[in-house]
Amino acid sequence: MDHNHMATPRLIAWEVTRTCNLSCIHCRAASINAPYSGELSTEEAIGLIDNIGLVWKPILILTGGEPLLRKDIFEIAHYSSQKGCRVTMATNGTLVDPEIAKDMKRSGIQRVSISLDGSSAENHDRFRQMPGAFEGALKGIEILKSAGIPFQINTTITSSNYEELPKIHALAIKLGAVAHHIFLLVPTGRGRDMAGEELLPEVYENILHWFYDQRGKSPLQLKATCAPHYYRILRERARERGEKVTVETYGLDAMTRGCLAGTGFCFISHLGDVQPCGYLEVSCGNVREKPFGEIWENSDVFRRLRDFSAYEGKCGKCEYIRVCGGCRARAYEATGNFMAEEPLCSYIPSSLRKRGDNSL
Repeated sequence: MDHNHMATPRLIAWEVTRTCNLSCIHCRAASINAPYSGELSTEEAIGLIDNIGLVWKPILILTGGEPLLRKDIFEIAHYSSQKGCRVTMATNGTLVDPEIAKDMKRSGIQRVSISLDGSSAENHDRFRQMPGAFEGALKGIEILKSAGIPFQINTTITSSNYEELPKIHALAIKLGAVAHHIFLLVPTGRGRDMAGEELLPEVYENILHWFYDQRGKSPLQLKATCAPHYYRILRERARERGEKVTVETYGLDAMTRGCLAGTGFCFISHLGDVQPCGYLEVSCGNVREKPFGEIWENSDVFRRLRDFSAYEGKCGKCEYIRVCGGCRARAYEATGNFMAEEPLCSYIPSSLRKRGDNSL
């Protein structure tokens, strides 16, 4: 069966540069503050946007590295907006000044995400391996606010900071964020050195239940990323309350699913490699060699990810495969096979529970 008709790239994260002024301990790209060779030129970047804009109008996340270190970043952002993409930017916030905020606004950037991985300077700076990073991020946020640019807070959760999550959430509200997105650590890049910081499946589950409980209490839009189980929990909890998960009651959460890699999301590296996500370093093709549209439609990797009947292990037997899908990057890191079962899931599919067998 051809699953490609249902796959639209709703979200594209594009690593416009790998250069960064911080060296965070969890960094997927293990970025350093130096130029990286082979990054797409302005001309190639414009060509890529043309190719994406031909068919789709996705949310385009300009990320890095630190995207503000790319000299033509506002040209890229402006051109993308003109082509109908909804442009957002992921920055660590430390380089934002009033002039940059004006440029962001002029170039059509509609939302900026800033990471806070601790609720205090001590904890955030330790995570970011940079004294002053917390203060820099807060200063950046104040400047964005006075320029009238909506911002969201992103938090990467590990075993060393998960207990701080309620405090970070409270801080996001106090700062006036529009959203709080949590990311569950995927140990790739420098994050591999943090393999010991991964959460236990039970803790992971508890965090997602806590996150669910903030619905309705919190004024912020909440999104769990790299945490596909959240979409199972959403349905289990709704069922306990005798509710159906509909767009009316659950907003975008009802429409989205867990792992979007290759079905609604992809990542484009600083070298032009298209990957299912930033944490799953499997190249599906390079935009210097093939148009983006052709890679998205025809890559063998994407086709496999869209075929839920091909998923293996517990995930393949799970009734929540369509809403969760398991984290493909975690499966790949653990086994070398991105179609394998997600290693951090404690749920036992009902088909296996009936047999009393959860060993595959």
